Amino acid sequence: MAAPQLNFKGRIALVTGASRGIGAAVARALAANGAHLVLAARTSGALEELDDLIKSDARQLGQLDRLPSTLVPMDLKDGDAIDRLGAALFERFGRLDILIANAGVLGPTSPLGHISPRQWDEVMSINLAANWRLIRALDPLLRRSDAGRGVFVTSGAASNIRAYWGPYAISKAALDALVKTYAAELDGTNVKVNLLSPGATRTGMRASAFPGEDPNTLPTPEMLLPAFLALCDPASNRHGEIIRAQDELGIKPLS
Repeated sequence: MAAPQLNFKGRIALVTGASRGIGAAVARALAANGAHLVLAARTSGALEELDDLIKSDARQLGQLDRLPSTLVPMDLKDGDAIDRLGAALFERFGRLDILIANAGVLGPTSPLGHISPRQWDEVMSINLAANWRLIRALDPLLRRSDAGRGVFVTSGAASNIRAYWGPYAISKAALDALVKTYAAELDGTNVKVNLLSPGATRTGMRASAFPGEDPNTLPTPEMLLPAFLALCDPASNRHGEIIRAQDELGIKPLS
C-alpha cells in the first residue's frame, strides 16, 4: 500500500473507529510509516482483519521487525472503558504520541420531532461525549509525549446546516467547540490538536447518507492520507484549526 512518507518510527498512535473506511486507511498509513498502532473499534473480527492487512503491508515494505498492533475491541459509549484504556496505555507505554479520533455515527436523518431519545443519545454519546472522555483520559499521556498530536474528525455538516440532519450536525458542531476549547487549554504545551473535515468521501457512512450517489465519483479515504499524516508530524505547528482535507489537498470531484 502506497502511503505518504514520514518517519513515525517508535511513536504510539491510537486510532478510534479503526476497523474500516477512513480509520482503517489512516491506521495502515501510520503503520507503514513506522508507528506502533493501538486500534479501537467495536468488533474484534474487523480489528483482526485490519491487523492482518497491516502485517501484509509490513512484509511488503520489508518491516520485518514490526511489533503486532494492539487491538482494543470496545464500545465508545462506555466511558469507563475509555478510562481503562487510558490507564492501560499509561502502564504499557507511559505516553501517547498520536490520537486519531475518527469514530462516529450518522444517526437518523429525520425531522427533530421524530427522533427518539435513544437515537439522540447514541449519536451524542459516540460523536461528542466519547471524544470528551478520550480527552479526559488521554490528555496526560499526550502531554508526556515530546510532540503529542491529536486529529479529531469533524464534518462540513457542522456549519452547512440542512433539514433532517439534526443529531449528526449538532454533534459535530459541538465537537468543533469541544476541540477548539481543548486546543486553547493546550497553548504553550508540546501538544497540538486540530479538527479535520474529510468532505464527501467513498465510505459506508456516505453511502448510507446518500444511497443514490455513485461512489466512484468520490475520493477514496486513501486520497486524504497526506492531510491526516501532516497533522501527526512532530514538526507540524498547526493548532486549533478546522482543516478541510479536500480543499487543502486540491482534490476535485472525480466526475
